[in-house]
Parts: sequence; C-alpha cells; structure tokens
Amino acid sequence: MTDIRHHISDPLMAAYAAGNLAHPYALVMASHISMCDDCRARLTAHEVAGAAVMLDSDAVAVSADLKAGILARLDEPAPKEVVYKKSGVFPGPVMEALKGQPPKWKSLGFGVRQSILEDSKEGSVRLLYIPGGEAVPEHSHNGLELTLVLQGSFSDATGRFGVGDLEIADDDLEHTPHADPGEACICLAATGAPLRFSKWMPRLFQPIFRI
Repeated sequence: MTDIRHHISDPLMAAYAAGNLAHPYALVMASHISMCDDCRARLTAHEVAGAAVMLDSDAVAVSADLKAGILARLDEPAPKEVVYKKSGVFPGPVMEALKGQPPKWKSLGFGVRQSILEDSKEGSVRLLYIPGGEAVPEHSHNGLELTLVLQGSFSDATGRFGVGDLEIADDDLEHTPHADPGEACICLAATGAPLRFSKWMPRLFQPIFRI
C-alpha cells in the first residue's frame, strides 16, 4: 500500500527486528509490515544492521552440553509450516492468529464488537469492529497501545488513521477514537495493560469485556 501515513517508530522497529517485543505488539507490527512497503524496507535495513553488529562482536564460548544440544536440534526435521494468506481485510499474520477461521465477534454495545485473539501476562490483542460514526469511550493507557486500521478509518485528537495506518499511544495520551462516517472501522489493537476509562459506565463493564 502507498497511502499509509502513520508508520512504525524507529525504537519499535529496532525492538521488533531484535525479537524483543511481547507477542501482542509483535502481531500488530507484523500485520502493519505486511501492508506497508516502506516499513518492510526499513525492517530489512534493521535486520542487516543487526547482522553486521553480530558479525563484528567477539565470539563467546559455550559449554559442551549447550553446543551438543544445538547441534542435535539442527538435525531434527523442520516442523511443517502453515503459511496463512490475507483473507478479506485481514492480513496474513491476523489470519494465522485466527487459525484461518473468521473472527468470533462479541458485542460491546452500540454496534461495537470485539474478537480477542490473545489475552495473557504479556498483554492482549483484539480485533475491534466500530460502526461508522460510533466512538470508543474516552480513555488513557497504562503503557503502550498499538492500533492498526484494517478497514475504514478513525479519528482522534492526534489525527485521522486510514487503512494500514498505525497509531502508537502511550500513557500520556487521553483520547476518544471515533470511526469516521460511512464504512465500519475494523482495527487490530494491542495493549500491555487494561485501559483507563474516564467515565464510570465503561469502568463498570471493563472486567466483563476484558479491555
């Protein structure tokens, strides 16, 4: 895609290339990269730079047991890999998380739906379906939130986000994302901790909806 305006930051790209991101965030990053030519090229540059650093680093001796274990694993047959392709608005990494099946949507009220793909100590990642003109209640964050648009668009105090755009929000941002009029907005969102809602009604239902 060529009309993507909001991309992955350099620190996040470096962490992703090094394999240092929790899986919920890595899934959003992989999905964005699958949609964005610019970030795919940037990832390759980070990986090349990382390989060069490793080649220039001093060798570190390992124990005989560790070396034998590594060599033994190299002799094992490679597991059969299933490569999931894009289906509709869902990129390959999302289809892999869905195991090739359609999302299992659950209503959050006012036409808004979610499908939780992962919820663990590392964080959570979910699909959100927001009808055109509807909004997510005002909230802030307990850490990092990544939101990738897969269909439609949404807007908040920081701007407008269309298909392929990635919003990076931290605990300094308080916002009320609302889907733009027209087509429903479908997003992939990852958080490391529960959101902080401003009003009592969303807070009341927060444990039920696991947001």
